[in-house]
Amino acid sequence: MEKKFEKHNSDLRVLFASSEVAPYSKVGGLADVAGELPLYLDKQNVECAIFTPLYGMIDEAKHKIIELQNSDLQIDMGHTRHIFKLKMTTIPKTKIKVFFVDNPKYFSCFNVVYPMWTDEMYEMQRYVAFSLAVLEYAKLLNFKPDIIHANDWHTAMLPVYLKSNYKNDEFYKDTKSVFTIHNLAYQGECDKAIIDFANMRWDNVYNDNCIEHYGKVNWLKGALYCADKITTVSNRYAQEILTSDFGEGMDYTLRGQTYKLCGILNGTTYDKKSFNIKEKPKFKEEIQQAFGLPINPNRPLIAMISRLVYQKGLDLVDFAKFDLMNLPADFVFLGTGEAGYQNMLIWSSNNSSNMRAWIDFKAELSEKIYKASDMFLMPSLFEPCGISQMIAMKYGSAPIVRATGGLDDTVIAYPNSKATGFKFLGYDAQSMVNEIKNAIWTYYDRKDDFKNIIKNCIDARFSWDESALKYKLLYLDALGRK
Repeated sequence: MEKKFEKHNSDLRVLFASSEVAPYSKVGGLADVAGELPLYLDKQNVECAIFTPLYGMIDEAKHKIIELQNSDLQIDMGHTRHIFKLKMTTIPKTKIKVFFVDNPKYFSCFNVVYPMWTDEMYEMQRYVAFSLAVLEYAKLLNFKPDIIHANDWHTAMLPVYLKSNYKNDEFYKDTKSVFTIHNLAYQGECDKAIIDFANMRWDNVYNDNCIEHYGKVNWLKGALYCADKITTVSNRYAQEILTSDFGEGMDYTLRGQTYKLCGILNGTTYDKKSFNIKEKPKFKEEIQQAFGLPINPNRPLIAMISRLVYQKGLDLVDFAKFDLMNLPADFVFLGTGEAGYQNMLIWSSNNSSNMRAWIDFKAELSEKIYKASDMFLMPSLFEPCGISQMIAMKYGSAPIVRATGGLDDTVIAYPNSKATGFKFLGYDAQSMVNEIKNAIWTYYDRKDDFKNIIKNCIDARFSWDESALKYKLLYLDALGRK
């Protein structure tokens, strides 16, 4: 196969596996991490190769994705021979290679990353097949990793494979694994019949110290036991998941793995020039017009850009909608998700003068809303890290957040001279409304304080450089080289 890796002079070699990688495929923050963290690891002299599925909606021509010669790979799984191909591109202005595992049965047949209404077993098979193909392609490419960095349940099979099927493989004998939890609520739980499909031996993996969980297979649990290091995407979330409130049924397992658990906060990229706050009225007028709101530069605009799922606090918005309709501020919502939340936001748009929703997601519109808004609402039930509040701060929009997970780690609450936003603690509609009112009246009546909050937001930095260094040190620790 072409594009084989030669001997390198980097400190470490990392295989980074993710079900989504921006800008090629994106549903949530995982894609941003997978698309950005390797760039900063490269600055730390860590050689990365990114592996991800080739979904049907990925524009191969636009991203200059090419098929590698002689890349056909055959793997027998579930009494069927599966054939894979490998395609590749290089991230612009870098030497970092992104490899796309192509299989028409599991990936290229869909124009979305996670298709709805698919059979549970089929969904598991997709990522088992991907993980097994990744391990085999790394060998064909001669990319011998020091670390395999797996992310969420979709690639949780990788640490399990390393400790089972590949534990005596000469190629991987010195390879260690790091597993990052981006959202503990999704665990890859399914019927145990998947073990046969995965070509795993039951006596090796189907036990309480691996993938068995109350009579089913739980891939995330397997990764927690088999990975050499476990990370979450914020310090606060690493602590929260050890409790029954946030542990999603895995808190008992996690409390036994605390010796290898740590939190490393996600970062975000910054332009060389900070956002000019004087441009906000221009964007505000454009968004007010686009959403059918009165043009008023002096009226606060509060935005929420989110997947419309229970985690994001949409229940609180539903309970509080009549209070929000009577506040002297405008609200704009952008996102897609569960039908009940979509219908609630559409109803609110149709029955109020100050609430508007756009049930869709467009990156360009999203950026304009960030730039236009004065405040950004994130009332999450839980939030492993959250990148939206960081983006909002970049564009001079003060976050209004619930004090949980990464939101608590990244937002400094008003009143404080270093405040970057507003926080409430209780997960109830009244607490959210009270904090929204606090933000609104700060905007109207404490203008100097609000200007200071916005200045602090724009000056705040959540750099990937610092996070990448922490990951490098973690990799070295996993290898016993720290």
